[in-house]
Amino acid sequence: MNKHVSALILAILCMLFWGFSFISTKITVEVFPPMSIGVLRFAMATVFLFVLRRFSSGSMKHEKLEGRDIPLLAGAGLSGVTLYFFFENNGLTFITASEASIITAAIPVLMIITESFGASLRRNKTRNTAAGPGGLRQWIGAMVSMIGVWLVARVSFSLETAAAGKTALGYICMAGAAVSWVVYSYLTRPLFGRHSQLFIVFWQSVFGFLGFLPFALFEIPSWGEASPAVICHLVFLGLFCSALAYWFYAESMKHLGISASSLFINLIPVVTVVAGFFVLGERLSYLQWLGAVLVLGGVYLAMFEKRKK
Repeated sequence: MNKHVSALILAILCMLFWGFSFISTKITVEVFPPMSIGVLRFAMATVFLFVLRRFSSGSMKHEKLEGRDIPLLAGAGLSGVTLYFFFENNGLTFITASEASIITAAIPVLMIITESFGASLRRNKTRNTAAGPGGLRQWIGAMVSMIGVWLVARVSFSLETAAAGKTALGYICMAGAAVSWVVYSYLTRPLFGRHSQLFIVFWQSVFGFLGFLPFALFEIPSWGEASPAVICHLVFLGLFCSALAYWFYAESMKHLGISASSLFINLIPVVTVVAGFFVLGERLSYLQWLGAVLVLGGVYLAMFEKRKK
């Protein structure tokens, strides 16, 4: 199996884990406060990744942390771990897992927008810049996707008028999570040429865990009594959704590229909506289903040129 095919498989597995993670987080946030979930899951992830590194073969086992890598590793850990889950875990206290996952489907659009601006600043006159035909298609796709997000959110506000403020806060939090993930992706990319993916994800988890600590310490008095089911969900979040999924995603970013890897994020709401239906009994209205289709369709339209390549 070549590296391209294995990266595709890892990306799909990663999205399956992250799709179910919205369900597990929605369940565990009823017992543990948002930042406490983060510190617990990444404590497990850090230990698990440390053990993997110890038993890995070849140069991965002896990779050293260099001073020039610390700003990128710390920045990626704080943005893609601490900040991302600060926003996501808090957002899930206000909106359903299905709605939250649909917002994350807009991440590829944000990737495209930042790439277009970056290309314009570099005066890179290619088909992928906003000035060319592909750029027009990208911006139309972005607009369609944003209309879909608006439809999903609008229905939530109309159904929960009394809690409209909290619902709006939930969507704002998920938007913050999406932006944090874009920052994480771009801070991670320069590290691929210098270190293995296991090394990168391990140190990002360490810095992300340290970022959670100051906040989680204040939440300890608010911890509830965890049932065996909640503990199982927490272990799933720590080992599969944090340690393995971040490792798999780093592998896919290296071999597929940032934009192509982000396209797989569209699988997350599909997994979450199906799992939310069976596990949490969540239901989407017809307008929200239309909004979800527009979100995904807009992303695919925006990614058309990259898919052809």
